[in-house]
Amino acid sequence: MRRSVSPFSLVLLGLGTFLLVLAPLLAWYVQPRAAVNPTDIDTTAVYTGRGSVFDLEKAETVPDRRITVTQRVRGNVRESERSGKAVWDVTTSVDTDRTLPAADPHDALSFTPHRWVLDRRTTEPVQCCGAKPRIQGEAYLKFPFDVRKRSYRWWDNTLGDTVVLRYRGTEKVLGHTGYRFTGSVPPTRTGTRLVPGTLVGLPEAGQVAAEEWYANHGVELVVDPRTGRVLYARTGPRQTLRAPGGTKDAAVLLDAERIAFTEETQRAAVEQAKDDGARLRLLGETAPLGAAAAGGLFAAAGAVLLARGRKVTERPDPFAPSA
Repeated sequence: MRRSVSPFSLVLLGLGTFLLVLAPLLAWYVQPRAAVNPTDIDTTAVYTGRGSVFDLEKAETVPDRRITVTQRVRGNVRESERSGKAVWDVTTSVDTDRTLPAADPHDALSFTPHRWVLDRRTTEPVQCCGAKPRIQGEAYLKFPFDVRKRSYRWWDNTLGDTVVLRYRGTEKVLGHTGYRFTGSVPPTRTGTRLVPGTLVGLPEAGQVAAEEWYANHGVELVVDPRTGRVLYARTGPRQTLRAPGGTKDAAVLLDAERIAFTEETQRAAVEQAKDDGARLRLLGETAPLGAAAAGGLFAAAGAVLLARGRKVTERPDPFAPSA
């Protein structure tokens, strides 16, 4: 008597083995390669708030004006494919109601174009492809994937340097939980600007190279932990001019204690974070766990069936010579 091998048991055993191999492959190989920053990004974030701005026509600072900051990020796909990095072109404009809608961005209070090149997996800045300024730190427009509960060095493009943002716990944005980070910038000299001397209290000097100073009342970001996407942002910029060597602000160009994401921008950020997070969760958790569980069951069932087999009675061969 012998046991025959069932083809079904072999199929179960093979399928189970395949799924058991697939599970760690999805978690440790496929998911990390899916967690990459896009090259074809095209997003617009809008901040609004109220504050003081310098009116060029009146040549004076006017208070309590609605301020709109529009930041658009577009991926340069050709440069990205050539370099293997994510090349993002960024424009930031600051407007009042008088300059909106901005038919010409140069009509805005300020208009700043620049380029950010980043590693697609780590989000670390990369110096190539004509990137200016020399961006540093661990995060800028977004955080790295799998955000940790620690401080991060965030690039402030107006400051031209990094700002330490400290972890302050969790907070919900439109029902979606994120990590909250805060920081501030003390008054810091950022450069010089040629202006009439009267603007900084030196009427007899004609044109002078006034000192540009920048501070920030407070930066607050709420970040999606899995994708690093900024769900909510608040900033409090203060930009002023001082006479050369001066110790006090002589003219205020911009001063707002609170300029924050509009609800529309928050909603778009949350929806995108949910979509991207669901995909990463599927590849990194749901699919591997499901494959491991199913693979274990199939492999065990196949092994049991294979061990039991089907008993077959061997009949004597009538043509076999007798002993």
